[in-house]
Amino acid sequence: VQLQASGGGLVQAGGSLRLSCVASGNIFSINRMAWYRQAPGKQRELVAAIIPSGKTDYVDSVKGRFTISRDNAKNTGYLQMNRLKPEDTASYYCNADITSYSGTYSSNDYWGQGTQVTVSS
Repeated sequence: VQLQASGGGLVQAGGSLRLSCVASGNIFSINRMAWYRQAPGKQRELVAAIIPSGKTDYVDSVKGRFTISRDNAKNTGYLQMNRLKPEDTASYYCNADITSYSGTYSSNDYWGQGTQVTVSS
């Protein structure tokens, strides 16, 4: 199983970006999907998460600006980021708990490569 993240870039403050995370491989089901970010010199933090029911959770600093969503048919997760601020600058990582089937079911945690988001003031 692999996760491929994309959509990062350079944007001015107040702008928008949409990150995508495509899962591929032996996928029976995708359970929790999440986006994390890590700025230089800081710890990685959870930005947003979504479970199969559609229930979402956000870190306080992005509530009302970011929206996490998923397209189960495409094994893809998204992070729509609006009204971006310079403090949103970081590498963003997608994360997913995925169940595979190869005679037996197994669930594992996977990470995509980071995609850089830079917000200029």
